[in-house]
Amino acid sequence: MSYWSPHLVIAPIIIPLVAGALMLFLDERQRFGKAMISIVSVLLLLVVSIALVRHAGADTTRDSVYLLGNWPSPFAIVLVLDRLSALMLLLSSVLGIAALVFALARWAKAGPHFHTMFQLLLMGINGAFLTGDLFNLFVFFEVMLAASYGLVLHGSGPVRVKAGLHYIAINLAASLLFLIGVSLIYGVTGTLNMADLAARIPEVTDGDRMLLEAGAAVLGVAFLVKAGMWPLSFWLPTTYTAAAAPIAAIFAIMSKVGIYVLLRLSLLLFGGAAAASAGFGSQVLLFGGLATVTFGLIGVLASQALGRLAGYSVLVSSGTLLAAIGLGNVGVTAGALFYLVSSTLTISAFFLLIELVERGQDAAASVLAVTAEAFGDADEEEEEDEVGVAIPGTLAVLGISFAACGILLAGLPPLSGFVAKFTMFTAMFNPEGLGNGGAISSASWWVVMLLILSGLSALIAMTRSGIHTFWAPIEATVPRVLLIEIAPVAILLFLCLMLTVQAGPVMRYMEATAQALYAPQAYVEGVFEAPRAGVPNGEAQQ
Repeated sequence: MSYWSPHLVIAPIIIPLVAGALMLFLDERQRFGKAMISIVSVLLLLVVSIALVRHAGADTTRDSVYLLGNWPSPFAIVLVLDRLSALMLLLSSVLGIAALVFALARWAKAGPHFHTMFQLLLMGINGAFLTGDLFNLFVFFEVMLAASYGLVLHGSGPVRVKAGLHYIAINLAASLLFLIGVSLIYGVTGTLNMADLAARIPEVTDGDRMLLEAGAAVLGVAFLVKAGMWPLSFWLPTTYTAAAAPIAAIFAIMSKVGIYVLLRLSLLLFGGAAAASAGFGSQVLLFGGLATVTFGLIGVLASQALGRLAGYSVLVSSGTLLAAIGLGNVGVTAGALFYLVSSTLTISAFFLLIELVERGQDAAASVLAVTAEAFGDADEEEEEDEVGVAIPGTLAVLGISFAACGILLAGLPPLSGFVAKFTMFTAMFNPEGLGNGGAISSASWWVVMLLILSGLSALIAMTRSGIHTFWAPIEATVPRVLLIEIAPVAILLFLCLMLTVQAGPVMRYMEATAQALYAPQAYVEGVFEAPRAGVPNGEAQQ
């Protein structure tokens, strides 16, 4: 192993931090220089993320722990790389490249410090995935949110400003809850190191357990706000719709940060069989997830604008993942991780595609067309047949991309959305892993029913929107689409196709990830036994 290999764990934090800091020294007129620094940064992040996934996925390696300051655990600030964090780092790097390349066409020029805020957002997201203690999780959350405040307002406009101010207020309240929850947990346990918490929580006395669980509940509410669980999700569709296309595309993974933390902490702190609070909050996640899917599918059906359709699709995705976590089944969790990757790539591509599709349309005319159809006032005049007129190439590409997004959101075969749902259904209906005497629980039936209904609602909504968008008479000009705008959409959809083709190896990775999450002792031991640089193993904990 080379000298710099152990330091790759901190690279996903250092690279965007350095890139963002360097760009502060450049004038806003030096757009080309800023764009080059930003592109190099996200490409380096992608290379490092791939290396970290390969390292985490190797059967002979343990979780990589990086001790900042070379202090021993649990006193050190630790960064922990395992299969789950490596997967999320790779996903954020892919979305970061797609959103940044798309933004270079026009959105990067719509306001100051776009590239700096974008890099700091990536830094906060990556730090949240890697950190091994709750206080630094709060720090990285705040870095992520502070950058997102500027990005959601990027491009100005009254609608964007109004939605952005609501977004800021909600997240400031969530940050306050975060601090309260962390304070309560620290007051009971005396530590914020996640591995140390996992070791101490089973030893908490009955007199302090109520305070501990109150702190965990308050902390959970803060994460559920970010994950978008109903009824805490009222801000999400409006904010994501109002944000610029590349911002909404990268925001697709921000809701998954909340999902990641809930999955990590629920299994690490309260998932062990020895813990008195084993299963704490699982019912809330299950029924909250079902309610979120229900709310999301109703919103998808009711949405006339494509942006709101995409926003409610985020809620359907979050609700599905929350319900899957609440079921507490290793096989379901593995399928949910596959679904997380597929749905995040799809929704991100859909947000980018929406802007390209709507360029050649009049929004007011589209609303009037839907209203006229609903009241039976559609224009019945016959039009002259246009024989031999070819569909413009741009519209053909957009139409194919739109159809692919529809298939993925609906979970239809043969693409990855279907594979993910089929995997979860198989795990729910597998008698060997169910318990309860092999009986299928009523909760599993509810999850299956709502996932099928959510797919049907997405199919109906996307078909309706596709007809109005691509089958209407072409009176407006064909939208002008640049290669650097359609290329990110095509790449994200191609990755969904590759998920389908390589479903076997990907699912093996997800299954190993889920099994490791449900056996957190390896994570705890990896943190406590992490060697200090230049210190013999026997003295590592002294």
